Amino acid sequence: MKNKCLFEKRITKRTVFSGNAVDFRADTVRLPNGRTAMREFMSHPGAVAVLPALKNGDIIMVRQYRYPVGEATLELPAGKLHSRRDEPLERAAAELQEETGYRAGKLRLLMSFWPTPAFSNELLYIYLATGLSAGSSSPDSDEFIKVEHIPFAKALRLVKLGKIKDAKTIIALQAYELARKTQLNFPGKDKGLRIKAKGGK
Repeated sequence: MKNKCLFEKRITKRTVFSGNAVDFRADTVRLPNGRTAMREFMSHPGAVAVLPALKNGDIIMVRQYRYPVGEATLELPAGKLHSRRDEPLERAAAELQEETGYRAGKLRLLMSFWPTPAFSNELLYIYLATGLSAGSSSPDSDEFIKVEHIPFAKALRLVKLGKIKDAKTIIALQAYELARKTQLNFPGKDKGLRIKAKGGK
């Protein structure tokens, strides 16, 4: 095992709150020096975000009110996995259709990352969607979403100006720009989709 000298072994597992979306845990671990400590964190099934790129250079974004920060934020379409067995590729296709009405001809994995590894085990997958066809959206009953077409260069300027503050969106935009400029290979191959979008999050 790499970095074995840093490894923390779980002694006890305790769920302090179980919600509809996430759980909160307070586990006891054995530290590398033999002492014990408590690790409080959010247990999360994972999530997906989609960067939908149109042929004219625009990307499709969504604006919605985020209660914790008290603002309507400009973001990429996204949603959490229904469970740890949920397939990220299928979930990405479904979230894109539900929030924007668009269906992707191809989805390619741009990257995956841990948004906040200090206090959550959430793993977030970012997909590039191309070959888009418009349709009807079907957001959840408690979602109120405004779909916006934003030129990619403008989206990058909004990041620079601090107008886009959502972490996954900033990371996705910059990853896509880096890949375009350097012609880096994406980690995921193109996936032709024959997926019926499923309702709900």
